[in-house]
Amino acid sequence: MPKQSLKTVSVARERVLVRVDFNVPLQGDKVGDDTRIRAALPTIRHLADKGNAVILMSHLGRPKGQVKPELTLKPVATRLQELLGRPVGFVEDCVGEVAETRTRSLQPGDVLLLENLRFHREETDNDQTFARALARHAERTYVNDAFGAAHRAHASTVGVTAFVDRAIAGYLMIRELEYLLPLMEHPGRPYAAVLGGAKVSGKLEVIESLLVRVDRLLIGGAMMFTFLKAKGLDVGRSLVEDELVETAGRIVSDAAARNIDLLLPEDCLAASSIDGSDPGVVVPVNAIPPDRMGVDVGPATIERFRKYLAPCKTVVWNGPMGVFEVDAYATGTMAMARTLAELTDRGATTVVGGGDSVAAAVKAGVADRLSHVSTGGGASLEFLEGKELPGVVALSEERT
Repeated sequence: MPKQSLKTVSVARERVLVRVDFNVPLQGDKVGDDTRIRAALPTIRHLADKGNAVILMSHLGRPKGQVKPELTLKPVATRLQELLGRPVGFVEDCVGEVAETRTRSLQPGDVLLLENLRFHREETDNDQTFARALARHAERTYVNDAFGAAHRAHASTVGVTAFVDRAIAGYLMIRELEYLLPLMEHPGRPYAAVLGGAKVSGKLEVIESLLVRVDRLLIGGAMMFTFLKAKGLDVGRSLVEDELVETAGRIVSDAAARNIDLLLPEDCLAASSIDGSDPGVVVPVNAIPPDRMGVDVGPATIERFRKYLAPCKTVVWNGPMGVFEVDAYATGTMAMARTLAELTDRGATTVVGGGDSVAAAVKAGVADRLSHVSTGGGASLEFLEGKELPGVVALSEERT
């Protein structure tokens, strides 16, 4: 990676400002899922063990510049302390005299978490005065370990880099890029992408980017119904983006012209609603009852997808196969997670991105059997679209 990182730069006995992604779900005053906190531990431990005072900053939710007590990072500090096994301080702002006094009094090895960056609107505006105020917490080094926020040009990901001596990548950022870069440059083949989720619109650019890179493209989730309608099928009450039906048809044609296998489901579970009250019936996709909607892929599709993925050396997955939050409609998504785990066991490289896909891998109990589980859904999608990530671009260049 042509950027400076903790692998190439020695950082010791100074105050270090670290951007982490602690945008985690809260359940009252407790952290509901600590996956992102755990992902940052290697960088935090490394810096603290080198005698640095570690100052952490993150956003949480979308308070839009307002102080919202329900979005405080205080519960995160408590959970981080439990995981880290050492005291973690907390200060109730991220800039200002009180925050600066706390950071300047830190001793070697201390860890401090600043309050939610987005309590200040200047964060998302990439305001330079705010960025300079953040940079004052550091002596000379800023570390970005927040891949999940790297696609945002905010004060804490981009602006701050202008006011420090060096801006380097943390271990999580390095790991994310080490797995994603080969997907763009030299993936093992056959290379397959599995896309799901609700809408084509959210993944249109990544589909078009993948069409020039993959050998096989498998589409599930509610977005499949826009493609099925483009093929002239009646999909009942299933979710369809009518304005993108023509686009979906063009994508199917483009895939055929490039000799890419674009697979759509051949059967689905159809139910009267998505709340789980109706267990649903399995029907061919060309026979969905007019009063029902597709809520999961069917067993024939699960088997067909498994068969087409079997010889693949690289698989990237983003988006569930159905309404997996409802157990009755989670079969296809759980099967996909297990299929990828089996492929990994046989030597394939598997990369899972996106909050729902990651949650599904965890729910299926196979997250630790996948090659890489990305912490940044939006960032990983934009990377696969071929876009530059502002938070990565802003890092200091590696010296040659």
